[in-house]
Amino acid sequence: MKILLTNDDGVFAPGIATMAEYMHKCGFDYLTVAPGRERSSVGHAITLHRPLRLWEVSNGPYPSEHRTYACDGTPSDSVVLGLEELAPGTELVISGINRGPNVGDDITYSGTVSAAMEGVIMGRPSIAVSLNCHGEDEKQYYETAAITVCRIIDWLKTHNLKEGVLLNVNVPNIPFDELSGLKVTRKGVRIYEGKVNKMYDPHGRVFYWISGRPEDQLVEGFDVWALSRNYVSVTPIQMDMTCYESVSSSTIQDLESIIN
Repeated sequence: MKILLTNDDGVFAPGIATMAEYMHKCGFDYLTVAPGRERSSVGHAITLHRPLRLWEVSNGPYPSEHRTYACDGTPSDSVVLGLEELAPGTELVISGINRGPNVGDDITYSGTVSAAMEGVIMGRPSIAVSLNCHGEDEKQYYETAAITVCRIIDWLKTHNLKEGVLLNVNVPNIPFDELSGLKVTRKGVRIYEGKVNKMYDPHGRVFYWISGRPEDQLVEGFDVWALSRNYVSVTPIQMDMTCYESVSSSTIQDLESIIN
């Protein structure tokens, strides 16, 4: 199975380097193409109005036996360049390991998840993987996420994902042998309190900082619930966002009457 590895934290981020290390240990055939710098929270942005640069990375924390490339675009750009230019025979796209979780509605902002979406759009099964770590954590257990993904890759050798579906994997920031297990979950609800912070610069001018404190609705079966109980959360995400229930409802069908 030929694999394309990418991320949104940048080509030298520890998460993607750890993922590459473990894929090498498992003997997987992979190529790395990732943004040359941090591109977190850019969503599914793709570059259309300027040229893109692509260069091979000959140093850094990667196994020397595998090719590693960086680009000056977004995570989705990296996937397009990888699949169209460098490795058209790719059979699977892996995006991550992201620094921090991608759960709830945060997946709409995530460059990590969006890179996996681009892989699905281009006809490849894809996995987005994130580690539930935070700045105050003493250690980031990227190896736990890497082992988990390598096992999922092995599982995919005998199981096919439905066309148009990606797996969004979120892993607790603990040693692998302390995991409670793995749960197939639904997208949860994460609401940010105090999302906009109004501040003043040294000259007294107003500026705004968007951040906020996450408040999760810990309902059993959802991604945020699974992480809170030290389970790996795997959420299948489909690219077809059509609400079929609404399409067939008499209320929405009445829209057709406004133009005859």
